[in-house]
Amino acid sequence: MTGPELKQLRTDLSDAIERKLTAADMAKLCGLPEKGGADTIRRWEVSGPTPSATKVLRVLAMASERHPILDNFNVFDRHDVREEDRPARRAAFRAQMCDEVRRRLG
Repeated sequence: MTGPELKQLRTDLSDAIERKLTAADMAKLCGLPEKGGADTIRRWEVSGPTPSATKVLRVLAMASERHPILDNFNVFDRHDVREEDRPARRAAFRAQMCDEVRRRLG
């Protein structure tokens, strides 16, 4: 994940949960310390986050319609899920991811 992609992710997650996320909010989502975490996010928005933070952020990104549901989470396109049920299941999954983002923010 590049710095500009992280910056765009902040916007995308803000849209998904209908609340503007600050750099401090993103730091909280990444598990960074409260002191200095927002500054780290601002630096990452230029240089890109660490690989471990990228893993967390890619999972949380699934809350937004602008990001794909990762293959290891995609249980919707399997043969045992009726095709007409898939959109509703994807929407429910994204809603769960939005709830997870909100829960992490407190």
